[in-house]
Amino acid sequence: MADEASTRCPLCERMARGDILRESADGLVVALADGFPVAEGHALVVPRRHEPDLLGLTAQESAALWSLAVDLCREIRDTYGADGLTVGVNVGAAAGQTVPHVHLHIIPRYHGDVPDPRGGVRWVIPEKAVYWADG
Repeated sequence: MADEASTRCPLCERMARGDILRESADGLVVALADGFPVAEGHALVVPRRHEPDLLGLTAQESAALWSLAVDLCREIRDTYGADGLTVGVNVGAAAGQTVPHVHLHIIPRYHGDVPDPRGGVRWVIPEKAVYWADG
């Protein structure tokens, strides 16, 4: 039986509706299309069990999450002709997590999609992003 938190969770609701692109062989994690994609093919890898914190995953869930993520990265790269991928997860509100269910983003990237992609995820703190500049 689902707990109250999972019944209000948008990711749990999407899994319940069957909005699943792929799932791990053991069924512990699934892939979903991102509801607010920043690029065509933007996908999420999500544990089936409602768990808000990446650090709360079991060893089996964590292994399944990363295994499916790597497979999905290859599929997204090949399907969308991506030149690169940004893979990331926000852990906790201070890191920008807004949906309280673990989810790993896989975002296809292309040459020219931003003026200068250097620094990638470092741009979460803009003052620290440009580590290659003098001074």
